[in-house]
Amino acid sequence: MTPGKSYLTSEEIRPLAERSNLMGGWLVLHCWGTIALAVVLFGIWPNPVTFVLAVMIIGSRQLGLAILMHEAAHNALFKSRRWNDIAGEWLCGRPILAELAAYRHYHLTHHRFTQTDKDPDLVLSSKFPTSRASLRRKFTRDLTGQTGVKQLLGQVMMSLRFAGDQDAIQAAASDFAQSFKAPHLWQSLPIFVGVMVGMGIIGDWWWGLAFWLLPYLTWFQFVLRVRNIAEHGATEQSENPLQNVRTTLANPIARLFVAPYWVNYHLEHHMVMHVPCWKLKPMHRLLMSKGLGAQMRVAPGYGHALAEAGWQR
Repeated sequence: MTPGKSYLTSEEIRPLAERSNLMGGWLVLHCWGTIALAVVLFGIWPNPVTFVLAVMIIGSRQLGLAILMHEAAHNALFKSRRWNDIAGEWLCGRPILAELAAYRHYHLTHHRFTQTDKDPDLVLSSKFPTSRASLRRKFTRDLTGQTGVKQLLGQVMMSLRFAGDQDAIQAAASDFAQSFKAPHLWQSLPIFVGVMVGMGIIGDWWWGLAFWLLPYLTWFQFVLRVRNIAEHGATEQSENPLQNVRTTLANPIARLFVAPYWVNYHLEHHMVMHVPCWKLKPMHRLLMSKGLGAQMRVAPGYGHALAEAGWQR
């Protein structure tokens, strides 16, 4: 049974679960439009501040593309499975070296066995709470590109090692799906490079390196880790849907740089996983109106979520 049905009626869930092709298209357009505006910002006012802002905004929108691919994996971005597959794969997943099919298989397993021994994401959340020093080391590796380079090299090595061996690739695919990585790297790499080339054509030759590869290797890795920690880090390892996952309230700055497209409402997403992301906030309000707030694991901000995971230790 869907966990949400223990707290919401079918009549309450039905309108929340309605999908919209118009909204799905707008979200994809908004994500790519924000990326374009960040590049334009630097192009009009080229200086160190706009450069850093562009890298951070684009890195957060790379996470945004991952989130929209996640929506498509749940068939929640568009009304039809076909459009979810097309947009989720080619407009959202491939440009960030992710692969919809591999991610969908792994992620639905995560929903089925959340915070249990069969959860493929447990390896990510079981490390928390940890120490402040450990978190600082992880964030430093992310922001200096060490994590991104290591993971990219891992993809390359797996693709070379298992070239032509589809069974071996699929066996290793879940390790990459956890971090939105495509097991069939060579099928996604042309799209990733194509975005870089496009940026170089509209600007200077180095723009693709600076505004696609650099955000991918740095800020995207950082916000991806923050997101993973906030969602399940230092939560209850149980089947209680109100305590084995965390919703983190996000102000406009956090939504711009860390938590795009309502990804912060993760408890609500686990309640009814096919509710589109843009309806998770209304769902949160509905749950709160039922007096469930005291039972729900809700952090008032990402600083508080990180504190629970060990930042204050």
